[in-house]
Amino acid sequence: MNRHSLPPLSSPSEIQHVVDWSIRTRRSVRAFSDRAVSREEIESILDTARFSASGVNIQPWRVHVVTAEAKVRLSAAIAKIDDDPVLSAELDEPYQYYPKKWVTPYIERRQKVGWGLYGLLGITKGDKQRMHAQHGRNYQFFDAPVGLFFTLERSLEVGSFIDYGMFLQSIMIAARGRGMHTCVQAAFLKFHRIISAELAISDDQMLMCGMSLGYANERCIENSLATERAGVESFTTFHD
Repeated sequence: MNRHSLPPLSSPSEIQHVVDWSIRTRRSVRAFSDRAVSREEIESILDTARFSASGVNIQPWRVHVVTAEAKVRLSAAIAKIDDDPVLSAELDEPYQYYPKKWVTPYIERRQKVGWGLYGLLGITKGDKQRMHAQHGRNYQFFDAPVGLFFTLERSLEVGSFIDYGMFLQSIMIAARGRGMHTCVQAAFLKFHRIISAELAISDDQMLMCGMSLGYANERCIENSLATERAGVESFTTFHD
């Protein structure tokens, strides 16, 4: 398919429906089925996402795909540290993802999604053991068959973070078009040194995030969580 090819559907409304459906049905899935994802399918998703926009076409993304034994080894290496409070306390992060001070309305949104998930799973406030176990599911990729890690050349600046966001969104939408789901995971950031060592990622590359990829296990109650979105009028100002 070349970049000047005609639309695959003849009706503009059909095209809009398919594109809108892919975006609106994207959500963070936290329980995947054991249905396999082939290397060809992964490459097809990345082959589509590579056409994402980037400033002056620098295309700053680098992707590391983990499957099978490589994924098992990495999960085990992370879990060993995550389950040790002393070792875990020594970890740092490559960059500040979340705000140092939470303010309205962001703190309320964060709390709502967190307790919404825990509520579905029957995890109550103060149940630190179950909270830790659920958070640790991140490092098992929520049982997804595919894990992806995204890195950025350290010499690049904040504009490349914008480029990266568009690339990640393209991957997620391309996955939806193939019937798959994803979960982008900042939870991996504090393990960036372990991940870099396991995957032989060079020091000039900074970990941006991880991602789980596969087919959702719709029988799991956590996948019934559908977060709310603020209406257009809440974040848009029209200047006529």
